[in-house]
Amino acid sequence: MSFVEKLITPGTYKSAWSHFVASSSAYYKPLFRSGSVTPLWHFMLLTSVVMYTASYTYKGIAVQEARQEKKVALEEYYEKHGKSGHH
Repeated sequence: MSFVEKLITPGTYKSAWSHFVASSSAYYKPLFRSGSVTPLWHFMLLTSVVMYTASYTYKGIAVQEARQEKKVALEEYYEKHGKSGHH
């Protein structure tokens, strides 16, 4: 089977997902039963990575554009009125 066929075949994703579920279950089940804090730390880390990635991806571009717009506006203001710390 070629690489492209593997990419478009749903069975590839089903088998990868079932392997992921089985391996993570085998890893985390004993940790949950023993009362370990490791699953909590892993969940917190995953949440942080997802949150910051989504925040940067969706809001980061708009924030950078707004900062650039403010920078240009301040440069125009300083050019007209001078750059003084006092009024």
